[in-house]
Order: sequence, then C-alpha cells, then structure tokens
Amino acid sequence: MTKRDAIFPAGRQALYEINRYSAAIRSGDLLFVSGQVGSREDGSPEPVFEKQVQLAFDNLTAVLKAAGCTFDDIVDITTFHTDPAVQFEAVNAVRLKVMGEAPYPNWTALGVNWLAGFDFEIKVIARIPQ
Repeated sequence: MTKRDAIFPAGRQALYEINRYSAAIRSGDLLFVSGQVGSREDGSPEPVFEKQVQLAFDNLTAVLKAAGCTFDDIVDITTFHTDPAVQFEAVNAVRLKVMGEAPYPNWTALGVNWLAGFDFEIKVIARIPQ
C-alpha cells in the first residue's frame, strides 16, 4: 500500500498531531480536505458565530493553498451546522463571498448536534491543478 500524501498548512501541524489526523490527503489529482473549523491559533473555538465561520473558511484557504489549490478547484463541499435554521444566512454570506462565480461546486449541508465545541465545520474535495 502506498503511504498517504498528507498536506498541512504552515504553522498548524501541532493541532493536527494532537488530534492525530491530516489536514488533507492528496490522492492522484484529488485533494480530500478534513473538516475545518473556526479555531483560533491555539485550537480553541471562536465564540462569535460569524467570526467562527469566517475562520473556518480562512483555515480551509490555508489548507488549499498548501496543496496549490484555490476555491475554484473545489468540486464538492460538505458543511456541518449545530443549528442550521438559525445559522444558514451567516454561513451562506461567507460561502458566496469566497466561492466566486457560477458554476458552483456541489454542496451538502448537514445539521448535527456535536462538533467538539464548534458550531460549524466545512470539508471539501478539490481537484489539484496540473
């Protein structure tokens, strides 16, 4: 079996090591990004929801950049929400700001009851540019 090709953004490896997972795995021309949350530098949740969502997208940007990708390379998005009905507008505002023009990637939004102290998480699959 080939060894996993793990991708990590600069400066956050310690958080991934503590929780024992990779920020992303490259497989061929695809990048599978682990769920990104709105964590501060020390790994704690940002308490203001809108800022937490923006931080999650910022953290996602860092992982994509480490693999040579941008939001234009995303083909599939899954988001997790602790209170989707209340949170949807705030999430959608940030999502539309960073996603650019149509055509948009696939998007699946799921309501969940636990995200380890966070209220929003985003994971994606991207195609790595040649």
